[in-house]
Amino acid sequence: MDPEIFATQFNVSRETLTRLLAYQALLGRWQQRINLVGPATLDDFWARHAADSAQILALAGTRRVWLDLGSGGGFPGLVVAIIQADLGGHVHLVESDGRKAAFLRTVIREVGVQASVHHLRAEALADSGAAFLADVQVISARALAPLPELLALVAPFFNSSTIALLHKGAGWQDELTRAEQWWNIDAEVHPSRTHDAARILHLRHLSRRGGAS
Repeated sequence: MDPEIFATQFNVSRETLTRLLAYQALLGRWQQRINLVGPATLDDFWARHAADSAQILALAGTRRVWLDLGSGGGFPGLVVAIIQADLGGHVHLVESDGRKAAFLRTVIREVGVQASVHHLRAEALADSGAAFLADVQVISARALAPLPELLALVAPFFNSSTIALLHKGAGWQDELTRAEQWWNIDAEVHPSRTHDAARILHLRHLSRRGGAS
């Protein structure tokens, strides 16, 4: 996939594509110093990272305030922020690694999008009582943790008006089966547009079994 094919498939403007190209260039430069993504995936940026991230926007509908856990190199959170830059909303990027957090802040500043970086672990953010958490509509995460552990990170931010959009790989069925031993989950499973064996889990309800929240 090249930038023009990406722009056509996801119906993004020329300005948005320019921002994504600037992001790609920054990713390549910073990757020489810190490990942001698998080195072998850099040459496949548009399919492996940009399109894989962008595909979840359609599942969010008109929801514009995101909480992206374990943002790393910015996928999917920064891609979401760039594509919805002209639509309003805000993306909160949660990243515990200081160097990666610095990278995320650099991209936000140089590309110009509505996003914030929270340099701490998800568990610490959940305990912080931060006011913005009340506005979160979508929780996203990609390649952060196996589903049973990931749901424990997601749950503190989940409420009746929140959805979660979680990228999962080829082992998603086993992960979901294990997670359902501990969690009540209302999830719709969507095929990935970029990986045949992968799925996007669209969670509408989440609670611990036994009535615990």
